[in-house]
Amino acid sequence: MQRRSVLTLAAAGLALPAVGRAQAPWPSQPVRLVVPFAAGGPTDIPARLFAEELSKILPQRVVVENRTGAGVVVGSEVVAKAPKDGHTLLYNTIAHSVLRALFPRLPFDPVADFQPVALLGVIPMVLLVNKDLPARSLQDLVALYRANPGKYDYGSSGNGGAVHLATELFLARAGGLAVNHVPYRGSAAGMPDLLSGRLAMFMDVAAGGLPYHTRGDARALGVSADRRLAQAPEVPTFAEAGIQGAESYTWHMVLAPAGTPAPVVQAINAAFNQVAAQDNVRRRLTDLTMDLRSDTTPETATRWLMDEIAKWEATIRQAGIRVE
Repeated sequence: MQRRSVLTLAAAGLALPAVGRAQAPWPSQPVRLVVPFAAGGPTDIPARLFAEELSKILPQRVVVENRTGAGVVVGSEVVAKAPKDGHTLLYNTIAHSVLRALFPRLPFDPVADFQPVALLGVIPMVLLVNKDLPARSLQDLVALYRANPGKYDYGSSGNGGAVHLATELFLARAGGLAVNHVPYRGSAAGMPDLLSGRLAMFMDVAAGGLPYHTRGDARALGVSADRRLAQAPEVPTFAEAGIQGAESYTWHMVLAPAGTPAPVVQAINAAFNQVAAQDNVRRRLTDLTMDLRSDTTPETATRWLMDEIAKWEATIRQAGIRVE
């Protein structure tokens, strides 16, 4: 019966005109959900949950295919050059919005070659400081950095990554603070230096950073969301601390090749929204501090992506960020 709940979308005009004279609904064959990140990582886990649940409500299976390399370029190129029939989709993150700024010679156009289908959810960042740092609030931290330009270091999970970008946006919105960037190969590699005092600050996705705060190993001074997190209601937002415009998220979005027929795009959107609204999915992804969206449209997903591209390209230019 669950499968029929999506298939009945055809009655609303969501049937796909196939090549030639035949008519075929979407999906008429297994769907490849390309994830341009390694298996088992923080992007792959939600993607596999969506694929599993979609396979229960659709007449065809949805299979995750991890295609890594050159950041997210290799996997994204697979989708950009795939048939425009909705059977090869991209599951990407904030990384899609910075491709043009960080990789001037791409084998595809991140905007022109893709159709955003659904914004699935957003995950905020948490700003952590070493527990012995003489800053008990974001206001204290800003004052400390302002009084000591260039003295302190912050870590990130990699040059040009979401953590690096979010931190640079925070520093810019807090008044152009001068803090040295130390990139690591992932957040887990940098956290020991935060705990030991080698680093003053490390911003991380909330699911990864909050446990350090909860255990008392580090202090969370702020979150990059527009409201406080249920998992740590004592931690204020950046805006509450007087730092406006520093909201940042790593987000999850499904994209199709540009030129995919609008009825197919609408059917894919409806299927993902249906899964995002399921209680079991919401429980599992809320544990990862993802704020799920189950009512976005291709149009709202497109606006979100374009806003993110504008924000992060400006941040990259201002901070002079380059990838090697």
